[in-house]
Amino acid sequence: MSPVTEEQPQSDVVKEHGTLKYSLLGPSLTKPGQNGVDQQKVSEIIYEASKGSKYFNNEEARDKNLTQKIERISKKKEDLERLDLGHDRRKAEQFIDDLEVSRDLSQTIVHIDCDAFYAAVEELDKPELKDVPFSVGKGVLTTCNYHARKFGCRSGMAGFVAKKLCPQLIQIPLNFDKYAAKAQEVRKIIVDYDPRFESASIDEAYLNITEYCNTNNIEPAAAVEQLRKEVHEKTHITISAGIAANAKLAKICSNQNKPNGQYQLPNDRNAIMAFMRDLPTRKVNGVGRVFERELDAVGIKTCGDIYACRQYLSKLFGEKAFVFLTGCYLGLGRTSVQPAEEFERKSVGTESTFGEMSGPSAFHAQLRWTAEELEKDMVRAQFKGRTLCLKIKLHTYEVFTRQVVPQKPIFEADDLYKYALPMLVKLEQEFPRIKLRLMGLRCTHLVSMKKPDTLAFFGFKTKAPADVGEAISDSSLKRKAEEMESEKWETYDERLFEDAERLEREDELKDLESLGQEFDKRKHHGKEIVPNPKRTEAIEEEWWDCPICSRPQTPDEKEFNEHIDLCLSRQTIRDVVQESAVIGTNLSTLAPPKKMKLERGKSKPSSGDPKQRKLFFG
Repeated sequence: MSPVTEEQPQSDVVKEHGTLKYSLLGPSLTKPGQNGVDQQKVSEIIYEASKGSKYFNNEEARDKNLTQKIERISKKKEDLERLDLGHDRRKAEQFIDDLEVSRDLSQTIVHIDCDAFYAAVEELDKPELKDVPFSVGKGVLTTCNYHARKFGCRSGMAGFVAKKLCPQLIQIPLNFDKYAAKAQEVRKIIVDYDPRFESASIDEAYLNITEYCNTNNIEPAAAVEQLRKEVHEKTHITISAGIAANAKLAKICSNQNKPNGQYQLPNDRNAIMAFMRDLPTRKVNGVGRVFERELDAVGIKTCGDIYACRQYLSKLFGEKAFVFLTGCYLGLGRTSVQPAEEFERKSVGTESTFGEMSGPSAFHAQLRWTAEELEKDMVRAQFKGRTLCLKIKLHTYEVFTRQVVPQKPIFEADDLYKYALPMLVKLEQEFPRIKLRLMGLRCTHLVSMKKPDTLAFFGFKTKAPADVGEAISDSSLKRKAEEMESEKWETYDERLFEDAERLEREDELKDLESLGQEFDKRKHHGKEIVPNPKRTEAIEEEWWDCPICSRPQTPDEKEFNEHIDLCLSRQTIRDVVQESAVIGTNLSTLAPPKKMKLERGKSKPSSGDPKQRKLFFG
């Protein structure tokens, strides 16, 4: 089969093949390298290859439910159009005006993305792969080179489907240790451009290069060009970059000139509004296939279409979605970039996919293993959880979750197992003879196990957290119609929607893996958060000043606490002695002084400095 060069609009695919076939195209339909692919032909091959499987049946049921939901949304919009929504329109416009005032064009944010990262790393060890189509991952493709993408292959596609699209495709097994080591090489370079860069995943990161450009008197485009060149020379892989006024725009721009290119969107309001006007909603990080279809149903295909529906959005999709979509229309996003390990953690969890499993004994053994894995993560993150959630996926791909609130915060495997087991047993009773293919445990409402920060107590700056954790919580986000309860819009972190899309994509990848029957408990390749590496140049030695004696101390929390205790003890004794000496002098003419018990071997106190007296109070 030869690659197809005729471009097929996505809307035609939906119209001709229906929503299910469009859904089966996978979560990575918009990946770079797909523009010249006949998506209609790819859709047909995926449809025929997966027809009759449990995965297909589950996707069919999900598509039916989504279609019904969209029908309800469309009907509600028709009802709303018959109402006078002048108040809602004015309220939405006021919020848009308020957001516009908050626009920050003073920062330069860069999003870098390694090109076909896993494939690029494999090519370093196997140069013969550079000119042939190949992919990394067998059960499901985690990535593939650009030769394979010309045939319609992409990440998130079942391996055997990819072979039907490209029979000559070479499939390479995953090697996470190799990819992690190469990613760390890249991080050691970008830390010189922004020491507080933010790892978004193993192969992408956000940087704020405003200070770097000002300090080195260099333009952003030139700085990024220099960064990309340095990465290529030192690591032998290429990266693409997007340069913009905020993280949302930078992420979109990094896909504009892939591979091995960069794109800069000027920090100018008119340029940003023009850029967003014609941008398809699916191009925005945070809009997945489900939300894309919901928006399309009410006439929103591009970010420019959002304004016309401003009065309906909160009633159709909820307040959070309204705030998120308004930010998309205006091209607004966060300008804060910080090390991922500093983000507040909301949950800690683990889950694994396996072959079909049946029988209580197998279930309970898997639950015990999952509890032990979760304990390791909890200890590493230094958290206990007030709420424990159990997640299972049946062999029919149906997902069920249950949760319980233990009597106390927990983190040990024995407690995790003890509280999760009754939930699992109840599910076994609800679904007799069930078979499982996924099990997971997650703790939420976290309580830190770290000791209180003594430095903060004395007014010192708090040290950055040392634990390695997920940047953002894995909380699921449900968009449903809800009435406004107040006259003011709340603001929400755009990462809520970005996380929801990521979870949707990861769940789809796990489901697709079953088609290839490759089950690897280390398969997860989403967010891999590690602390930022240190700068390569010498760093000025750090000292902590004692708030009592003002002398510099070694920056070690234990030693610092001991020193403060000693200083406080000395000062207390000195104050008592000084006070005693003053009182004794003032009252000597009025009453005989009280006798003080002196050190053995001395008949009376010395006449020297009273602070030097060694007293024992009887």
